[in-house]
Amino acid sequence: MPERFNRFGVAGAGAWGTALANAAARAGREVVLWGRDEAAIAEMARTRRNERHLPGVELAPSVSPSASLHRLADCEVVLLVVPAQASRQAAQALAPHVRPGTPVVTCAKGIERGTLKFMTEVVAQACPAAVPAILSGPSFAADVAAGLPTAVTLAAQDLGLAEALSTALGSPSFRLYHSDDVRGVEIGGAAKNVLAIAAGIVAGRALGASAGAALIARGFAELMRFGKAFGARTETLTGLSGLGDLILTASTAQSRNYALGIDIGKTGRFSGEAGTRLAEGAFTAGALVEMARARGVDMPIAEAVASVLAGSRDIDAAIGLLLARPQKAET
Repeated sequence: MPERFNRFGVAGAGAWGTALANAAARAGREVVLWGRDEAAIAEMARTRRNERHLPGVELAPSVSPSASLHRLADCEVVLLVVPAQASRQAAQALAPHVRPGTPVVTCAKGIERGTLKFMTEVVAQACPAAVPAILSGPSFAADVAAGLPTAVTLAAQDLGLAEALSTALGSPSFRLYHSDDVRGVEIGGAAKNVLAIAAGIVAGRALGASAGAALIARGFAELMRFGKAFGARTETLTGLSGLGDLILTASTAQSRNYALGIDIGKTGRFSGEAGTRLAEGAFTAGALVEMARARGVDMPIAEAVASVLAGSRDIDAAIGLLLARPQKAET
């Protein structure tokens, strides 16, 4: 079935969009890389590089930068590679150019604030002609763009479609596992960003490696509880898009969420959304906690992060509350 998908469109010419465009090209596909900044796109077309977002990486020959959304109309698959909170606007702009039945694969990891919708739900509402899917897992744009070995998960409600998309996009260095557990893949990607901020705070506060390990383990327990409450499968949550992505995101300053946490831990405060550097967890935390409370899911670490980001609790008070929790059996 991969011959169904030879022409890929990538909506979003940031670092991750550029990396995925190169990955699709490496898999033998023709790629249109769309961005709204006409001057930046013209520069990319001229230099064959995206020095602003992914310096030092040359665009593959089969990647065609374009500032015209109409170019995506002929694509058989569209990867929607914009931040979670911008996904609805981007999907709405894309809608007139998507032919009925075209897979639109969202590559953002988050929950939409206000609506509390997951990314495939946003795509379904904003671009109703599309067939929503999601790509998520432990991956950094620079690694994928450089052709370093990376494995992620692609999920769609139709398992056959997920398999065909994974085959079409995959290559020896970019391995895709397919799944029909869309919700599980989405939850892993959204929740791990919030927990990565907490891990960064522990590192920034110099609380030690033991505390860091405990934070990741107990944070993963929260992710599991939340996922099960929303019908996610255990094997998804313990796989690449859950535990795998958490390990990566919560362990290196290359992760924007972990780096934000380090900064909060060192300074003792959150400087506001302007300083997030597109750390998705800063936008997702409040929504995650709101959804957890509605389902009666206990997520003390996520709640502590959300309270710090909202300015309702300082760092030391949040840590103190976590340490003062009653001792109990590990669940």
